[in-house]
Amino acid sequence: MPTPPPIPEEVHTPRLLLRRPQPADAEALCAAISASLPELQPWMFWAQTPPDVEATRENLQDVAAKFGTRENLRYHVWRVPEQAGGALELIGSSGYHALDWRVPKGEIGYWIATAHAGQGYATEVTHALTELALNPAEAGGLGFRRLEIRCDPANQRSARIPPMLGYALDAHLVNDTVAANDLAQVRDTLIFSRTS
Repeated sequence: MPTPPPIPEEVHTPRLLLRRPQPADAEALCAAISASLPELQPWMFWAQTPPDVEATRENLQDVAAKFGTRENLRYHVWRVPEQAGGALELIGSSGYHALDWRVPKGEIGYWIATAHAGQGYATEVTHALTELALNPAEAGGLGFRRLEIRCDPANQRSARIPPMLGYALDAHLVNDTVAANDLAQVRDTLIFSRTS
């Protein structure tokens, strides 16, 4: 198995800080999820019930460990205050999943809390992570040869982002999965990709 390149624990964008998760994030993460459940539930299997802070803290220990072993590279999305001295606010999560370091390749997932939706944050995050992934390792990137984004075509907000960032639509898989909030409802999946 090839050795992954160094993975930054923080990624900065013009308005945001993407940071490796840590157990201390549990309360802020639960607050963001709880405030966004109605919008998350149609798309996210993990958002079907309100989160529990202690269970979330335990989960984040596992998430941090997997970041360390490069099995899964999740980042929490923090909004940087416009005024100096203001507090960071956790507004979502993103990162690289379904990693295969032999190629190497991965998949970007993302969600933004409802109160911050429609402000371009998901696009900003995805742009930054796309550039990091596809830049060569010698230029400070991860050297991915393939990067995917998968989403339900009915999730129009998510589906608009990949084409804006130069991703090609590789496939529209019909009856590929079930709805996160209704297991009796069959759903499609769009697969977008960029390669280097």
